[in-house]
Amino acid sequence: MKANTKLLTVIILFTMPVAPSSHAQMGGDLFKAKCTACHGVDGKGQTPIGKGLHARDLSSADVQKQADTDLSYVISKGKNKMPAFTGLSGDQITSLVKYIRALKK
Repeated sequence: MKANTKLLTVIILFTMPVAPSSHAQMGGDLFKAKCTACHGVDGKGQTPIGKGLHARDLSSADVQKQADTDLSYVISKGKNKMPAFTGLSGDQITSLVKYIRALKK
């Protein structure tokens, strides 16, 4: 009986949605690790690499008006010079989208 209770506890913990503060932390950490080389810490794309690739200003109205699903698609599948980040989970992509929304001007 104890093993079943432990298994049930583990299943519940892993199926619970990620708390908003966890999303914010995860999004910030992922952004720093995956995005800042091109988009910069502020998301404006003004890094040497970003300028060379004409990286989008993630705080711009053009990017901010895109639907979450569109931003998620670009993150996971790539677009133009933006590479696909295929190894990210759905929660990680959602966290990145929420982080990008926080870059709004």
